[in-house]
Amino acid sequence: FDASYAGVPPWDIGKPQSAFVALGRRGEVGREVLDVGCGTGENTMYFAHLGRRALGVDASGVAVGKAKEKAKARGSSAEFLVADALDLGTLQRKFDAAIDSGLFHVFSDGRRREYVRSLGDAVRPGGRYFVLCFSEEEPSDWGGPRRVSRGEIKAAFAEGWSVEYIKPARFESNLHAGGGAAWLSSIRKL
Repeated sequence: FDASYAGVPPWDIGKPQSAFVALGRRGEVGREVLDVGCGTGENTMYFAHLGRRALGVDASGVAVGKAKEKAKARGSSAEFLVADALDLGTLQRKFDAAIDSGLFHVFSDGRRREYVRSLGDAVRPGGRYFVLCFSEEEPSDWGGPRRVSRGEIKAAFAEGWSVEYIKPARFESNLHAGGGAAWLSSIRKL
């Protein structure tokens, strides 16, 4: 993903995703937040601004570098690290919540299983995972990442997790006026 950040990737909209802003306003996200696949850190910095202890991780060192620069310029308390989403146990921390803006939908079925296991290593029992991903209702004529059905989300989190809701949402990007069809899900770790 480093090459994607040579310019401005479609998912880097320069502000937090509206779906996460709404979660923050409703107080659904706990005190310690992990942003998995944080990119340049807009969602992470949003939750830090709300007074949460927020850590953003991404496999792209370029993205993390940009996130750190933004956080410093804005005086944000958000932290950022280069880390593998498939091995979150290496963080050696537990979080009340993990957020995911567009990472889940890039994984193959096998990688999704690894990712869910990895999330389990980072989210406290009773903690929640909030995912915003493209839904199968988004037309595929423009390309982009794999689309996800409600059934796929439920199947991925069938063991050790409880799906609280899967709601229609919009995934904002630089390619969509008004955003693409998406699912916003809240999933609690048992």
